[in-house]
Amino acid sequence: MQTIGDHKLPHFFNYPPYFTLQPVRETREKQIQLWKELILDYCRTQKKFVINVEQDFPLFSNPAIERSLTHEARVAFLSALVLDGRAEWMDKSHRQCLILWHRIKDWADIILHFVKENGLEDSVMTVEEIRSGIESRGTEIHGMDRTVLMRALKLLENKGKLAIFKGSSTDDEGVKFSV
Repeated sequence: MQTIGDHKLPHFFNYPPYFTLQPVRETREKQIQLWKELILDYCRTQKKFVINVEQDFPLFSNPAIERSLTHEARVAFLSALVLDGRAEWMDKSHRQCLILWHRIKDWADIILHFVKENGLEDSVMTVEEIRSGIESRGTEIHGMDRTVLMRALKLLENKGKLAIFKGSSTDDEGVKFSV
């Protein structure tokens, strides 16, 4: 089985027609579904949060079969993820896409679980400590995209689970948990 780094690729990745948008509706729907699952799984295992449509992305080409996705195909597959609520375009020209292998609500639940598991109720942490601190090592939160993290924290703040406070810079933003 072919891999990219330590990520195992599905069999269809070596099938040249899957690198060309299929003209038959039913075939294209199956193709899009396979690509959505592959993109989400790859991004989750590799902790990738942003895909730039115009730059090389490991999944968008397969040198072994000398195939690459066209710009149109890249946009089609990412747009399908956006329609499912599993991604968001970061710009109006659809060049960068934020991948949400967990929805924001699910990230918020993961953060709450992390707080409870580590006995961090009623504690204060900086946003950077949550993303890259010792406590988060080995968890899905470690290395999390700041945009996704802030959106999940704001959702928790709206639910009364924490308070976000500003420091002198964005690097100093803090969180007071009240779980």
